[in-house]
Amino acid sequence: MTSATGHWQSLEIAGHACHAYEPAEPSPHGYAVLYLHCVGAVPLAEHPAFERLFDQYGLRCLAPVTGESWWTDRVSPQFDPAKSAERFLLDDVLPWLAEQWAVQPPRIGLLGVSMGGQGALKLAYKYPDRFPVAAAISPAIDYQQWVETGDPHLCAQYPDPEAARQDTATLHIHPLNWPRNQWFCCDPADELWHDGGDRLHMKLYSLGVPHTCDLETTAGGHSWQYYEHMAPAAVKFVHESLESERRRVV
Repeated sequence: MTSATGHWQSLEIAGHACHAYEPAEPSPHGYAVLYLHCVGAVPLAEHPAFERLFDQYGLRCLAPVTGESWWTDRVSPQFDPAKSAERFLLDDVLPWLAEQWAVQPPRIGLLGVSMGGQGALKLAYKYPDRFPVAAAISPAIDYQQWVETGDPHLCAQYPDPEAARQDTATLHIHPLNWPRNQWFCCDPADELWHDGGDRLHMKLYSLGVPHTCDLETTAGGHSWQYYEHMAPAAVKFVHESLESERRRVV
């Protein structure tokens, strides 16, 4: 298997750490991936399977680091004492992408795993015009479960599990205004998060919202083994959807 040919660099946006990947031959259309990390904020640089795919499709990737923020629109003290992770993406990261990489929606695709997967879907549901392309691997959708167990980071954001449930991706779907391109997957062996993915699929299906999902492939449960196994399908979907958006007649 060939190694990646691009390179990562570390930078700051509005005082917060980010990682940026530049493929050797960026897409002539300037496509970019906004990657939302998992709870452990594991850098994609440690998983070259994603880098090779970014090289293959010429995708730049920006990966902000927000700790265990859950990518919500609520202040997470671990990330920032005043600004939510969501506002950071909208108010600081998107302008940086426009200024530094000359890329704006709809040529930005969301990609996330676990905590970041649910964040990608929720952002796409809340702002479908800004984020018409979203792909999520093992999205941790029903995170109110972690409020029930007393997770300190989520409990700092939500007073109770019901408040968290009301803010999950599934509850942000608008029946008449949704992202045109959404894809998600979850391993059936993922006992904690698979049911949430299945419920999301059923709600989208009942509303007639187009989407693509894989809730059957098994390759290691909730793990980087599974994330890397599903990466080719996820990144291919992002690239093809960005192409579709570029060709779309408004």
